[in-house]
Amino acid sequence: MADVTPLILLTRPLADAEGFAALLADMGVTAEVAFSPIVEIVPTEADVDLTNISGVLFSSRNAVAAVAGHDLPAWCVGEATAEAARAKGWRAVAADGDAESLYARVLADAPKGPLLHIRGEVARGDLAGRLTKVGIQTREVVVYRQAAHPLSERAKTALMRENPVIVPLFSPRAAAQFAEQGPYYAPLHVVVMSEAVQAALGAFPVETVVLAEKKEAKAMANAVARLLDAG
Repeated sequence: MADVTPLILLTRPLADAEGFAALLADMGVTAEVAFSPIVEIVPTEADVDLTNISGVLFSSRNAVAAVAGHDLPAWCVGEATAEAARAKGWRAVAADGDAESLYARVLADAPKGPLLHIRGEVARGDLAGRLTKVGIQTREVVVYRQAAHPLSERAKTALMRENPVIVPLFSPRAAAQFAEQGPYYAPLHVVVMSEAVQAALGAFPVETVVLAEKKEAKAMANAVARLLDAG
C-alpha cells in the first residue's frame, strides 16, 4: 500500500458505522474515518405478533432494533446481533455470522416451535421455509427495508483522488451498490466479510481484497488494522 495513510470509508447505516468506528478506535486505529451510508434502514411498521411463538430468529441487528424486547429465546446470526438482542431482554444465542450457520444452530438446538423469523426485506437462506420443511414450524415478518442511498460528496471526492481508501464491506448488497456507484480513481483496498461479499463485487477493479477471518465486526476491524500495518 502507498506510504500515505489511507482514508477508511464506512458505508454501513450510520449507527452500525459509528459502532464500527468506535471498535477501530478501541483497537488503536488512528486513520481518518469518513461516513457515507449507501443504504438507509426504513421500518415497515409491520405487526410483530408473538402469540403462541416459542422463540424468534434475528438475522441482523436492524431487525432487533425494529421490535420491542421480550423474554423469549432468540437465535441470532452472530454475536453482535445476539448482544443487541440480550440488551433488549431476549434470551439470545449466537450463530457464526451467516444464514447457514443460523439454520444449523436452530437445527442443533431443535426447538419445538413455532418460531418467528424477524428480518429485513432482503434476506438470504429462506430460513422460515427450510426450518418448516424439517418440522420446526417457522413463519416470518419483514420489519425493515434497505433503501439505496448515493455516496456523499465527501466520499465521492475522496474516491476520485490519488490517496488510497480502505472500504470495509459487510454484505453482498452493500458490495454491489458500492461497485455500481463507481468507477473510482483512488486505489481501493476492500475488506469483505465473506466470499459472497467478494463475489458481489464482480470484476470491479480494486488494489487489494482482504477476507475477514470470521463473519463478525471484530474480525473485519482486525483486517482493516492489518491493512494499515502493511502500509
